[in-house]
This record gives sequence, structure tokens and C-alpha cells, in this order.
Amino acid sequence: MPTTHLTSEDLQARTVHAVAAAMGAGRALGLVVYEPKVLHDVFSVVVHLSPSPVVVRVPVVLPPGLDGPPQAARQARELAAVAWLADRGLPVVRPSPLVPREPVRRDGYSMTFWEFVEVDASREPDYVAEAALAADLHAALRDYPGELPFLSPLAASVPTCLALLEENPGLLAPADLDRARAEWGVLAPVLSSREAFAAMFPTANIQPIHGDGPSYNIIRTTSGVRYADFEDVNLGPVEWDLSFLGPDGIAVYNAAAARAGIRPLDPAVLRVMDAARMLLVVTCHALVPQLPMLAEALAPSMQTWRTMPFAGGLS
Repeated sequence: MPTTHLTSEDLQARTVHAVAAAMGAGRALGLVVYEPKVLHDVFSVVVHLSPSPVVVRVPVVLPPGLDGPPQAARQARELAAVAWLADRGLPVVRPSPLVPREPVRRDGYSMTFWEFVEVDASREPDYVAEAALAADLHAALRDYPGELPFLSPLAASVPTCLALLEENPGLLAPADLDRARAEWGVLAPVLSSREAFAAMFPTANIQPIHGDGPSYNIIRTTSGVRYADFEDVNLGPVEWDLSFLGPDGIAVYNAAAARAGIRPLDPAVLRVMDAARMLLVVTCHALVPQLPMLAEALAPSMQTWRTMPFAGGLS
């Protein structure tokens, strides 16, 4: 089905509607809201319900089919996993204790409520050094008892995005779309189930993982670093969380993993995870009508992808 490209006016209106929905939901839950402040506005509109110490994340850009019940289930998994980590003393941005720990639907949006933390603007990110934090997180997540899907970021997005790209040929060059389809044809049989993956990589470390690169989802607060944004928490190889970190980051992770008593990264698995992660990025072109800035933002990744080994060396 052809998709409609949003204009700048459409995007502004979407933000206004998302903020209004967050305010309405917060007030309905008993929160005092006078001055909502938009902290972030890309895939989600993130709103501080000032003066309450509560931040609402309102997803506004989603892959086809990831709304309604699938979205609510995804959000519930995130809230449960983060609450479990917080109860064990991990430095996470916690679900807000001022409202029920569950997704809230309001005016067509499904949203989650989180504690407000003060960001330390003087602290610069160091993704390589912070790879050590990913190892600490993996060590903690090993014991998480909640039920999680296997590599859900891929299963939930790649097939539907590829279908949308096929229906809207102007979003991706034909040669790129052909390669993306072919790569998924090779990767999908291996990455669509834990059993198939374990058959290909029998020594891989499969466990609960962050799902979206913990090194890149650290909030540097005035009270220290906090893990954040567990929207894609799932079951998978730890290498998925370390995609494209580079050799220095991998060395930092492996050293921290040894200290934490967990296994180092497997280079063969990492190559396949790099390929799968990049394919996920490529298929994000299906979201350009919802978020036009993606077209330019994805260009460097496309250049990298075209030079990478096909499907991470699988055949």
C-alpha cells in the first residue's frame, strides 16, 4: 500500500498531539502537569510532565504492524525488565513509581511513564569506554526470569518493512532492495528462532539482552550513569548488543566480561549480528514517510552496507 509522506506541518502537529496525549494521560493518573517540556522528538516524543518528576515516552514512528497489542506487549516487557533490574540495584532509569507500571493508551498513542533524571550536560559520551557497562548489564540480565521473544527487533520489523519498500519503490534503490531481500532470505532461517540459531552457533551465549546497544543508550545524570531505553529487550546473543562497536570497544567489553565472569564475544557471531543490524538499518527506509529526516541520516550507513560482506559471510 502506498504511504503518505508527512510534511513539516504534519510533524509539528504530531508532536503537539503526542504532548497533549501525554498530559491528558498524566493528569488522568493524578499527576500535576503545568509546563510539559519536550526532551526528545524523533522516533518517540519524550515529554517531562513538569513539575511532576515524570517523563513520558510516546512512540510516534513505528514499523508496520507494531502498533496496538504488539506495541503494548513490547512496552510491558520493557517495564517489567527495567523494574526487575532496578530492584536488584542496577543503575537504570526506572519506571515512575507515581503511576501503575503498565502502558497507557490515550488518543491513539500507547505510552510509558518513567522517573525524571537530571542530565549532566558536562559529561561527554565515550561509547568505547562505556562498552564495559554493557558487560555488567549482560551479567545482571542473565538471571532475568521474564519471558522474552528471540531477536524480536528483526522479526518485528524487517519482513514488514521489506514488504512496504516493495510497495513503495521510490524509497530504496532497486539494487539495494534486491540485496536486502536476498540477505534476509539468508539470515531469516538462522535468526528467526532460538533453535535455528543454536544449530548454526552451538557455543553462542543466548540470554536476555538490552536489544538496542546499551553503550549508546546510557544517560549521564548528575548522580551517575543510568541504563535506559530497553524498548527492544529480548532474548538473543550478546553480540547483538555490541554491533558496530569496533575493535577497541570489543576489547573493552571482553575485558569487562572476564571480570564479570561471562564469556567474551564470538567473532563469527558478531559478523552475523553486524550484518543483521545493518539490514535492520537499511529497511528503516520504510519509515522515511513518517520521519523524512531519516533519508539523509541513513545515507552513510548505506555506503557502509554496500561494502560489507553479504549476510555476514553466511550462505
